[in-house]
Amino acid sequence: MRPLTEAETRAVFEKLGKYIGENIQLLVDRPDGTYCFRLHRDRVYYLSEKLLKLAASIPRESLVAPGTCFGKFTKSQKFRLSVTALDFLAPYAK
Repeated sequence: MRPLTEAETRAVFEKLGKYIGENIQLLVDRPDGTYCFRLHRDRVYYLSEKLLKLAASIPRESLVAPGTCFGKFTKSQKFRLSVTALDFLAPYAK
């Protein structure tokens, strides 16, 4: 599990921007804590900083899903949103 690179972050935020616009900031800085996006096995996960610290102690091979899967990168490095992201995107939709 690693942080997103600049190109990956741009691809994720462009896709999210189509659906929730300027409300992307509300996904990261929530009232119940700070959340972040991490990449694990070509999938982008949305998880809290608290959970991120706990997941760091688990070996990569044993880690299945550290948070909520927001989408994945295709082989051509395009980002596709997953259905599991709908619960988080629906309150901020345009």
